Amino acid sequence: MSVIKQAMILAAGKGTRLRPLTLETPKPLVEVGGQPLIVWHIKALQAAGITDITINASWLADKLMATLGDGAQYGVNLQWSVEEDEPLETAGGIFQALQTGKLQNAPFVLVNSDVWTTYDFSQLVDYTLGPDQQAHLLLIDNPEHNDDGDFAINNGLASEQAVAGADKYTFAGISVLSPRLLDGLVTGQAAALAPLLRRAMIKFQVTAEVIPDNWIDVGTAARLEQINTFIDTKGVGAHRGA
Repeated sequence: MSVIKQAMILAAGKGTRLRPLTLETPKPLVEVGGQPLIVWHIKALQAAGITDITINASWLADKLMATLGDGAQYGVNLQWSVEEDEPLETAGGIFQALQTGKLQNAPFVLVNSDVWTTYDFSQLVDYTLGPDQQAHLLLIDNPEHNDDGDFAINNGLASEQAVAGADKYTFAGISVLSPRLLDGLVTGQAAALAPLLRRAMIKFQVTAEVIPDNWIDVGTAARLEQINTFIDTKGVGAHRGA
């Protein structure tokens, strides 16, 4: 039986770096390899056995919800956490979903909607957070646009500072989180996830691993073209999860 039964996909951003494409199309609905970017994640999570998925939405939320609906077409149950005025940022959006019951008070897989990867989410469904562990992060080798990396791994623990001779890696936008990581936030108040992760890292409460899978942050028109070329060249079909 799977330990992780739910996931949340962060999809409330405005996608300003992809304008003008995202002026009328929510960034998660931008087509990658013949289907909306967010659908790759939904299919991959469903294939891994995670069918309870919460999505937060703000910018062009109506279009996003109209396209994906309740998730039945993908064999999943979608819950929508709408941020009415302005996006609540990463942590604020998660906290609202927890406070409103859209996301259950149990560990969950968190995925940024604006990344594309061939990672197999079934590797996370049986992941068990330790009693004091608040997060497990997936990292990748640094892409050209983030050469300095985000976090290091010291004895399995994520750290903002690398020990002598160690490398820093880039956060893949995929993790397993405990709701306790969000303790202390205020409902309706914007808050970023990174400071919470750093706070937990100082207390040795965050683990990490480096994954070898294909990955790209679809954040610019150039990288959107790059991933579409990759998918077309490698023959990664839209019928696949991710």
